[in-house]
Amino acid sequence: MISTSRGGSAFLLAQLGAHAATRFGERVAELDLTLPQTGLLRAVATEPGRSQQALAGRLGMPASRLVALVDGLAERGLLERRRNPDDRRLHALHLTATGEEMYGRIAEAARAHENDLLEGLDDAERGVLQSLLGRIAERQGMTPGVHPGYKRA
Repeated sequence: MISTSRGGSAFLLAQLGAHAATRFGERVAELDLTLPQTGLLRAVATEPGRSQQALAGRLGMPASRLVALVDGLAERGLLERRRNPDDRRLHALHLTATGEEMYGRIAEAARAHENDLLEGLDDAERGVLQSLLGRIAERQGMTPGVHPGYKRA
């Protein structure tokens, strides 16, 4: 029988998700970034050259909100827009050298965050947890690697 003194599984997922997001937000704030900026840098790092329009669609966010995020990161020298050689009307997004360095710092913060959050689990348990959470996310129709908060941006 499942104990309900701590809440059901859905409640625990929500509780841990809120806690994890808050803690990670604190970590990236030390890098002078917000969570949406961090997610955008990650999206560009993992799929460089994607157009702003395509990226907005992947993230499920309004294009106008994405433009504002890109503008802010470009002003800081972390992202750059390049003309798409296949369609000159589109801008392809790429990390700059400074952006790549920042992405490395974000990745380091993410590893430390995950280790802190999951410190009570061994490697095998971490693998099982990730597999189970991945299955749940897939069944819920979530886009892999994309935080659902972008849809509300």
